[in-house]
Amino acid sequence: MADESPRQLERGSKPIADAPAAPPSDDGFARDLRGFGVLGLLAVVLILLGNALFLPFSAILVLVWVRLSRTPWRDIGYVRPRSWLLTVVGGVAMGIAFKFTMKAVVMPLLGADPINHAYHYLAGNRAALPGAIYLMIAGAGFGEETMFRGYFFERFGKLLGTGTAALTATVLIVSLGFGAAHYSMQGLAGAEQATIVGLVFGVIRVMTGRIPFLMVAHAAFDLTAVAMIYWDLETRVAHLVFR
Repeated sequence: MADESPRQLERGSKPIADAPAAPPSDDGFARDLRGFGVLGLLAVVLILLGNALFLPFSAILVLVWVRLSRTPWRDIGYVRPRSWLLTVVGGVAMGIAFKFTMKAVVMPLLGADPINHAYHYLAGNRAALPGAIYLMIAGAGFGEETMFRGYFFERFGKLLGTGTAALTATVLIVSLGFGAAHYSMQGLAGAEQATIVGLVFGVIRVMTGRIPFLMVAHAAFDLTAVAMIYWDLETRVAHLVFR
């Protein structure tokens, strides 16, 4: 059998073991979801509007889209880390350090108010902490990373390509969109900070192709911000470098 040609195998009575299976009946539906026609654009709109119902519904819709469209999980950055321990420890360390850098150095240089007025209600407010912690982990760490560095990176990658110029454009567009999403609640300073965070996280996404580390870092970044507000440390941290 090993010496038989492919044509001889095709003439045999037994089917070839590695012959491709017949395409499933919903291939067209999955292909349309992955495309940019009516169905694909409708999916984008629904995902964008998902969080209006609850957080992180948009991210949940992204996972549904991945399953229905038969998109590989790696395309949205859902790749198993080589080490979960290093991912968690490294993500927490980066998130905390990044928040202190933004608060003490970057945002003062941009002339931002030391106080985040949108979340200042958390100062000393123990009753509000559980809800805030949930939002920072589920809404931001899981939800925003799945949507922005996951889904939108995949969509713009399909639309623009994966060359250097295309990836640069993807990082810039997604980061600006991420910043704009924070404007209505946190104003210009919040949008500026989110855009910078989006740029840094976007570069890491391009370099690694993974988002679990970014999920942990994002949650740690936001939880550090909550801790600063809760213990009324914002102004003190903001003046660590620039008095």
